[in-house]
Amino acid sequence: MNILIGGAAGQGMETIAHLLGKALARAGFGVLTAKDYMSRVRGGHNFTFLRIAADTPWMAAQATQLLVALNEETYSLHRQSLTENSKIIYDPDLFSIQTDADKLVPLPLESLSIKAGNKIMANTVAVGAVLALLGQETSIAETLLLETFNQEQAAQNIAALRSGHSAAKKYCHDCFSLPQSKENKRQLYLDGNQALGMSVLASGCRFLAAYPMTPSTGIMAYLAAKQESHDVVVEQAEDEIAAVNMALGAAYCGARALTCTSGGGFSLMVEGVSLAGMTETPLVIIMAMRPGPATGLPTRTEQGDLEFVLHAGHGEFPRAILSATHIEDAFFRLNKAFNLAEKYQIPVIFLSDQHFADTARTVLPFDFNKLSYDRHLPTAETLETPYRRYRYTASGVSPRALPGQFPNEIVLADSDEHDEDGHIIEDAETRRRMTEKRLRKLEGLAQEMEEPHLFGDQSGELLLIGWGSTYGALREACTILQNKHIRTGHLHFADLWPLPTTTIKALFSQFKQKICLENNATGQFSALLRRETGLVVDREILKFDGRPFFADEIVQEVEHHV
Repeated sequence: MNILIGGAAGQGMETIAHLLGKALARAGFGVLTAKDYMSRVRGGHNFTFLRIAADTPWMAAQATQLLVALNEETYSLHRQSLTENSKIIYDPDLFSIQTDADKLVPLPLESLSIKAGNKIMANTVAVGAVLALLGQETSIAETLLLETFNQEQAAQNIAALRSGHSAAKKYCHDCFSLPQSKENKRQLYLDGNQALGMSVLASGCRFLAAYPMTPSTGIMAYLAAKQESHDVVVEQAEDEIAAVNMALGAAYCGARALTCTSGGGFSLMVEGVSLAGMTETPLVIIMAMRPGPATGLPTRTEQGDLEFVLHAGHGEFPRAILSATHIEDAFFRLNKAFNLAEKYQIPVIFLSDQHFADTARTVLPFDFNKLSYDRHLPTAETLETPYRRYRYTASGVSPRALPGQFPNEIVLADSDEHDEDGHIIEDAETRRRMTEKRLRKLEGLAQEMEEPHLFGDQSGELLLIGWGSTYGALREACTILQNKHIRTGHLHFADLWPLPTTTIKALFSQFKQKICLENNATGQFSALLRRETGLVVDREILKFDGRPFFADEIVQEVEHHV
């Protein structure tokens, strides 16, 4: 079941989608919502996809069975996506529709909201109408309203909800047949930024410094609301330069620390990334990509910064790059990022993007037993004396004591090149040995990188290769192609650097055609794959208009060349 809710910014599409999504999630359905919104507070055209299934969908779908048009523009722009037996909820007092008469569900949304107590509750009226057309009662949504608002506001919203439900039932009650829900199934309904925020807390991070920048701001907002309950410090810095250096200072003093940003903000953080590399200070940076260059498209999605984060920072030093593929995996993979940062004393960059950040899904509760928490700090028993912060070791990882941890030992750190003790040096031999020591970490780090996940066939006609948030669209496309009797595999990378190569080297010859799909214009991942393995894909399918891939468009593009 696919629903599209559209209107101008300020009309409350987000409220409709959020309330419907949570209500349906509590009823036991699998739910996914994905937003498409403009970079403005009022006006323009925004819309949200809402997809319902027995099990949680992986990706939004473009074909629309129920259109909630809060203005005429929504109908004009999306009428072509309507299916044969679709319905359109709209307010005839605001605009008229002269076509599609058999699909229309005209409801006076604004008038009903005024009768309930407030004009702004037209979106709540629409929620009630949608529930009626889906054959659902309002009880769960009413509970959610009681949890959200004070008594007076909740009463008004419940009245608006019931009026929309009652009015829609007169036109078409239970118009759509939903799959059997799993009423006793406990599940979470959260978006990508909320999942990352939960992982930050569960991983023991207690300091965030950031400057708000879409699409990463939701992480900061989530953690700011948890400051008192979870003993976490959230600092809104004056800019990204301050943010990364605050996080480095907190990490140096012993806190697990984080900063989050997008491409433009990360540009300002690059010198701080090098500082982390030289001082060997653990740091996690969530970099939520959006189209660039410059301000680009602030509220759209892209995978255009892989090469940037791979090479960001002057000089040569080790780093790890991980990415968010879907909510369940990202929760645990960010936990891995914190552990890698402290184990190898390096910056770890965790790539997200707008599509991942703003897409919400129902997921099963996370198993916290799968989380890891190891600070990798020396103890009085394990500390080798005399203490040398940058001691030469076979692994490249030196003992990291915190300032004041051992009363008789001095902790030194320096942004200049230094010797084992941390004193500034100028001689060539020490420089060579210290650079080699730091780079030796890559050997151990490479062993920590998880091989890409293979879904579908292990040999056949097509191998679809992707990374990051394209996971859902590629997985659904793989299933569609298999149902068309085309033997297809989907190989997806989440750990990106050091690049794990064993699985793809083994699989490459098992498929006739290898296709790499990316949300960028230059095929950055396929270029990285070619550089690291010598493997060259047969085709690249690249999308860089600021929108994510959809499964049906992948299938259409692939079938043209099979």
